[in-house]
Amino acid sequence: MNTGSVEATKTPRRWAWLVLFASSTTLICCALPILLVSLGLGAVSASLFANLPILVTLAKYKAWMFSGSGAVLALAAWLLYRSGRACPTDPELAKLCETAHRWNTRLFWVAVGIWVIGFSTAYLALPVYSWLH
Repeated sequence: MNTGSVEATKTPRRWAWLVLFASSTTLICCALPILLVSLGLGAVSASLFANLPILVTLAKYKAWMFSGSGAVLALAAWLLYRSGRACPTDPELAKLCETAHRWNTRLFWVAVGIWVIGFSTAYLALPVYSWLH
């Protein structure tokens, strides 16, 4: 088995973790504080923002963060579902390739779910709440 080919099958998995990390930042900056306040834990949310100043920066630039993570998700979707994607003909490498693709697909959809939750809480929760009341 060629070790270069094995490394080539591990590279897409690294992209999947990057996508998951990028979408998780949207959840941490925007959904977590809203969830804490909704549960009556506003002091915990304030304490988090006071002790972790990076959260203030993430919240301040949330439009850029959502745009960037959405672009990374779009790139990941293209990489996962593009036409012409093929696994090697070697049975061992083909099995590794299919396993990596299956895990990448799972991580991608988890990341999309996290991104949608973050986007919904950051941009849609207040207008829907205001519309209902």
